[in-house]
Amino acid sequence: MKVLVAIKRVVDANVKIRVKSDHSDVDLANVKMAINPFCEIAVEEAIRLKEKGVASEVIAVSVGDDRCQEQLRTALALGADRALQVKTDVAVEPLGVAKLLNAIAVKEGCDLVVLGKQSIDSDNNQTGQMLAAIGNMSQGTFASEVVCEEGQISVTREVDGGLQKLALQLPAVVTTDLRLNEPRFASLPNIMKAKRKPLAVLTPDELSVDVTPRLCTLSVVSPSEREAGVIVSNVAELVEKLKTEAGVL
Repeated sequence: MKVLVAIKRVVDANVKIRVKSDHSDVDLANVKMAINPFCEIAVEEAIRLKEKGVASEVIAVSVGDDRCQEQLRTALALGADRALQVKTDVAVEPLGVAKLLNAIAVKEGCDLVVLGKQSIDSDNNQTGQMLAAIGNMSQGTFASEVVCEEGQISVTREVDGGLQKLALQLPAVVTTDLRLNEPRFASLPNIMKAKRKPLAVLTPDELSVDVTPRLCTLSVVSPSEREAGVIVSNVAELVEKLKTEAGVL
């Protein structure tokens, strides 16, 4: 079984985001970038499936300019067998990414596509669902456990108020949640080996996919700063402030 893992290059989760002075976008100058945390979990799960003998090959794919090759090399160092970059300078939207992933899954003959449930930059939580619909594949979103049994993928997913267990027929799409696993660290020998692993470059045109943006960002602004709290002397004063100032009572 071939497993395709999608990863996205995002601002490191520990970096404080800055907005450009013209409010056109987030300022990425001299900012540390990393693999989206949910995508790291997806890579780890795919590697574990290979270590269990379920997956025969793990292919990492990312959409973007040449800078995303750094994150692809990281995925290779973690244990992916080879990598694919869909090279484009366009900020590809979730629908475009879903179409690209579907084209690659068909081209490579992948039985399972694993990706993070969402990215920490745009937080759309759309790509996995769109991919399943476009490719007519089973889907298990927000997975907290993935088990392969008797030619099926058993997915335990987190829902409001509990857990839901699904049996997915292949081909399938699985999106990962935080509690699925704990991603490993790449060892130095594997980082060196990753430099020799194959990394192919494709373009959207080669995959016959139009990635022209359909949305226009009007403005990007930082969230307003929270005002300092005040200390009240008694309950009556608290109730009064909630009524007159906060307007919640």
